[in-house]
This record gives sequence, structure tokens and C-alpha cells, in this order.
Amino acid sequence: MNALTLDSDTRAGVNELHKAIESVNSIILGKQQEVKLAMSCVLAGGHLLIEDIPGVGKTTLAHAMARALGLDFQRIQFTSDLLPADILGAAIFRRETGNFDFQAGPIFSQMILADEVNRATPKTQSALLEAMEERQVTAEGVTRPLPSPFFVIATQNPQTQIGTFPLPESQLDRFLLRITMGYPAEAAERELLEGRDRRDMVRDIEPVMDGERLLKLQAKLDSVVTAGPLLDYIQALVRYSRELPDLVSGLSPRAALALRRAAQAWAMLDGRTAVIPEDVQAVFAGVVNHRLRERDAEPGRRRESMAQEILEAVAIP
Repeated sequence: MNALTLDSDTRAGVNELHKAIESVNSIILGKQQEVKLAMSCVLAGGHLLIEDIPGVGKTTLAHAMARALGLDFQRIQFTSDLLPADILGAAIFRRETGNFDFQAGPIFSQMILADEVNRATPKTQSALLEAMEERQVTAEGVTRPLPSPFFVIATQNPQTQIGTFPLPESQLDRFLLRITMGYPAEAAERELLEGRDRRDMVRDIEPVMDGERLLKLQAKLDSVVTAGPLLDYIQALVRYSRELPDLVSGLSPRAALALRRAAQAWAMLDGRTAVIPEDVQAVFAGVVNHRLRERDAEPGRRRESMAQEILEAVAIP
């Protein structure tokens, strides 16, 4: 791989991802930026948080992505009475053998949709922590690896809605990117009203790759160069956030690593082998907004303009 163009195999994989993006964009209308961010998150090997009101396409986006990428998919509906064992699995007694056999839960899939994750209790939410961070789960005293690739898309409703439990900072930090869908533009909404049911259209999506192909493409991401001046820029952004008196805390080293990784994925999707400042800026809000909280803000409430304010304050080196 040289400094200007991707090698032929990587370029072919990126073209497949672009086909996947086109397929998803045919379902989720007028949200090209959000879909590209979501696909960058997959390419970077991270987990995605989608926060918005019900009915704007969060669940449909997850279904469409899993279908286009050819990944095994499980949807877990989070409710107030959901238990950790409902996610991880549990030992079941087999009368015919007299033994306890582990019955794997839905977490053992390549792509998980944790739907309305903040409607579950903190105890149940925490069942995802080990899975998201370590790509393994410990149940019944045994640690079991999860499939590879493993990717969590979690949706959550705004904290102002009844029956929600705010996600703690430790869990929010496990998500590489956070996006919001928002209402569609008028033309896109009209097309939705006149078109077919989106769920029927998702079933018609043809996979463009599979998990093994995606893993090979993810392995190429480290070859996307982040030069010294770009690392200086990332460090300057992170350092500025730590100096803001209005924030509870600044961006952590994990956030800095997430920013670099997401920028590499964005650059690769654009066909480049080196990160440029525009790549960092494109993913910055998605990486940092859910990690920043103002001192006087209520839990779960965040000022969406914070990322843009930091970008405007820090000069490109």
C-alpha cells in the first residue's frame, strides 16, 4: 500500500462497502452522512449508539446494515424486566442426561441490536460491558468467546421519555460513535409515504460481503497512515477539552484512540491511505459528543454543539 492509493484487494473491499452503503441509503432516505458514519464505525471495529425519538429509523438502519454486510443478526428488546441471563444465556438442566448444559443467549451473534437499551435496569445494561470491551462473556463461571466480527448497535430514547435509565459514562465510553437520526427532509418523507414498507425492502437487500471479508478489511485499517501532524491535531483537540472549565471531565486517552481509529476508517472509505484533518473533523462529533457532559447538565443531557465549538477553537497544525 503506497501513500496515494489503496491496493487492489483493499480497494475491492471498499467498493463492496460502498455498495452496502448504497443499499442502506435506499432504505434510510436522506441520511447519507449518518449511514456513512455507521459504516465507518463497523469498519473501525467499534460499537454504535443511535439516540433519537422512536419512529425515525434506528432499528431499520441496524437491520439494513446487518443484511447488507451478510452478518448473523440478533435483536434484543431491552425492557425493565430483562435479566442479564436473557442476554448472555444460562445453564439448563437436561433431565435425560442429568447434566446442566449452557444455552447460549442472543449475544452470541456477529451483530447485535440492543434496542432501547436505556429502558433496562443498570444491572442488565452492565451485562453488555464485558461483551463490548473484551469480545467475550463470563456465565456460569466459564468465559466464552464471542463470534468475530462482533458489533453492537444500541438504540436509546431521549432521557426526557418515561421509563428510561441513563447509561453510565463507563458504558457510553464503550461506544466508538454516537449518531442521531433526526426527522427526514420533506422530500425524503414524501418518498417514504409513497413507497413500499421499509421492512419489506430490508428483506430484499442482497449481502455484498460476509464476516470473513469484513475482518480482512478491518485488518487493513492499521495501514492507513496517521502522520505526526495529524496526531498533534488529535492531541490538541483532546487537550483543549480537558481545559474547559464547564466540562465534568475532558476526553480520555480511549477517546483519542477512538478518534484516530474512526478517522482512519473515514479516510479508507474515501479511498485514501492517509488521514487528513477533514477526516478527523468529519467523525469528531460522533466520537466525542456522548463522552462530554457539562457540569450543570442533568444526567443524559448533552449540548450537541460542544464538538463544533472545540473544532472551531483548535487550529489545524
